[in-house]
Amino acid sequence: MGSEKESLIDWSRDQAMEAVPEKNREVGQSLVAGGGLLLSYPVVWKPWFARAARRLGLPEERARTRKVQLDSMGAAVWAMVDGQRSVSAIVKSFAKEFSLHPAEAELAVTRFLLDLGKRGLIGVREGKTRKR
Repeated sequence: MGSEKESLIDWSRDQAMEAVPEKNREVGQSLVAGGGLLLSYPVVWKPWFARAARRLGLPEERARTRKVQLDSMGAAVWAMVDGQRSVSAIVKSFAKEFSLHPAEAELAVTRFLLDLGKRGLIGVREGKTRKR
C-alpha cells in the first residue's frame, strides 16, 4: 500500500494518464477578452509572514489572493477538468480541439496540469487502473 506522501512522480505513465484532476473549490474564475480566463485563488501564509503583511498595511484579502490569467488553450483545459475525465481523456479532447499531434497535446496538457497542481488550483485522484 502506498504512503500518504506518495506523489505523481511515483506513478507510472499509464497510472498518471488515468488519474482524474479535480478543481479546487476555492478557485474563482472570470472571463477575459479573447477567450481567456482569470483565475483567483487563496494563498496560505505562514503566521510570521501574515503578521509582517499586517504591519506593512497590506490589505489581507488582496495580499492573500493570487491571480493567474489563462489564454484560450489554458481555459479550454481548465473547462475540461470536471472531476470525471482522466488526464488521458483531456489530452485526447485537447488534441482534437486544437488539431495537435497526440504527443504534443500530451506534453502541453500534462505540464499545464502539473503547474496548476503546484499552485494548488487542482488536485489529482487516482484513476480506475491504479493498483497498489
